Amino acid sequence: MDQWWALMIGNSRLHWAAFTGNILQTVHHTAHGTCPSAVKQLRYVASVVPQQTAWVQGHFPTAQTITLAEIPLENLYPQLGIDRALAVLGAGQQYGFPCLVIDGGTALTFSAVNGDRQWLGGAILPGLNLQFTSLSQHTAALPKVHLPTQLPLRWANDPAGAIASGITYTVLAGVKDFIRAWQAEFPQGQIFSTGGDGAWLAQQLPTLNYDPGLIFHGFTALGGNC
Repeated sequence: MDQWWALMIGNSRLHWAAFTGNILQTVHHTAHGTCPSAVKQLRYVASVVPQQTAWVQGHFPTAQTITLAEIPLENLYPQLGIDRALAVLGAGQQYGFPCLVIDGGTALTFSAVNGDRQWLGGAILPGLNLQFTSLSQHTAALPKVHLPTQLPLRWANDPAGAIASGITYTVLAGVKDFIRAWQAEFPQGQIFSTGGDGAWLAQQLPTLNYDPGLIFHGFTALGGNC
């Protein structure tokens, strides 16, 4: 079978995936405006950054741009990010509906679909790394802190430790609250994490099933719709 590629243009990076048939083979992440040398046939592109869409179309004019109209889910609203729609479609197609997807990217998003493939809604807040960056950029004295690999001390005695504690424990408390609300309504519904911080979230919250390829499962789920 011939190899083909799909591209998800994110807010911070480009996410490239190679497929043989409908089998995901490899994933590559590059900076905006750059392309892995192995990409020869780009079949699909989806984007949340219009300027990068134009760049990709200039380099791969035959690639099909995926919009919400191609997503086989009901009740999608026009401003919904295509990345969220693809991720929750991919989760449901791969593992079953209903499902909740928590995407730890530049933005931390929650996306929910019921057993009838109907979009229920979700939520958006600044992602973990965006929160760390914003404190150092918009204050005079606070340091730049990176997401710790392990949970920090809750009660910190230095600015860096206090930032790490405040952001991580507050975000995790919020994620847990969304999980409890989901489980109360859909006790058999599955919950997934994905995105750059998805593995970290799953490490802290064993309820989450981590799959970094949910968006790309969404591309394969389109099947004959495109």
